[in-house]
Amino acid sequence: MVLSRATGEISDRAFPDLPSLLRKGDLLVVNDTKVIRGRLLAKRRGGGAVEVFLLTPLASGEEGEERWEALARPSKRLREGEAFDVSGLSVRMERRKGEGRWEVVLSAGGAAPSDLLDRVGEVPLPPYIRRRPGDPAAAEDAVRYQTVYAKCSGSVAAPTAGLHFDEEMLEALSCAGIGIARVTLSVGYGTFSPIRTEEVEEYDIHPERYRLPPETASAVNAAREAGGRIVAVGTTSVRTLETCASEDGTVAPSDGTTRLFLYPGRAFRVVDAMVTNFHLPRSSLLALVMAFAGIDAVRAAYREAVERGYRFYSYGDAMFIS
Repeated sequence: MVLSRATGEISDRAFPDLPSLLRKGDLLVVNDTKVIRGRLLAKRRGGGAVEVFLLTPLASGEEGEERWEALARPSKRLREGEAFDVSGLSVRMERRKGEGRWEVVLSAGGAAPSDLLDRVGEVPLPPYIRRRPGDPAAAEDAVRYQTVYAKCSGSVAAPTAGLHFDEEMLEALSCAGIGIARVTLSVGYGTFSPIRTEEVEEYDIHPERYRLPPETASAVNAAREAGGRIVAVGTTSVRTLETCASEDGTVAPSDGTTRLFLYPGRAFRVVDAMVTNFHLPRSSLLALVMAFAGIDAVRAAYREAVERGYRFYSYGDAMFIS
């Protein structure tokens, strides 16, 4: 779906048409984060299955150990100090943090625990994607639930707007004179948290690690100087760019944690257009899209999307807003 912010006009296009919707000199900014294999399945010594879902790395512990914040289930039955073996990776439930969250310690007998995760962990798919044991699609998910430009491990979910791109599309964009630059924002579990506050302004958005490298800052500033548009792929790229933006719309290299919450009424200083998926009600993602395109325009577009059978969720359809 294509939505014009200036006119509110809505049109239907196929995603391979994207190069024709952009202009020579535009700069596409993608999030090159990579989803970690952070879903660990184990058995308790007394029997019973345990699932540990790694969320965020914490300060390092002893040498050869890694500390993580994680979700665990069945959380209420687990005890502090209890440990499990996941094919050579030791997972110790160090401290209960509440609401199913734990501080856990990973160790691998001298090896780097993060390296072992790639072998023994599973890709943490969204809960609405269900796979039965032996389902051939389960093996494909480890590849399909990553963008083709994924590079920097750290996310618990994919930046789903990027899943629409393949190498052929990237080549077509390059041939059309459209630049491509990268940022990194590690998508956290809070992305799935609905806005529960009565007033949207009161919502405390989840913190996420980000990096905007010097070469991307240079590319963004050069494109703007030359009159090109900055086109963000996904809400994560938008938040990274706007976190690093100055009042004049230029950006500076930066590396840190962002809690930037963009909701209707907030200004955008650098992003001119965006590619995004269709989001669920009461989500910070939908609030960002409404802030960018206008509440009424987005509501109208979503009504059309429902009537025309557009797909929502991670493997759903895309929207281009300019």
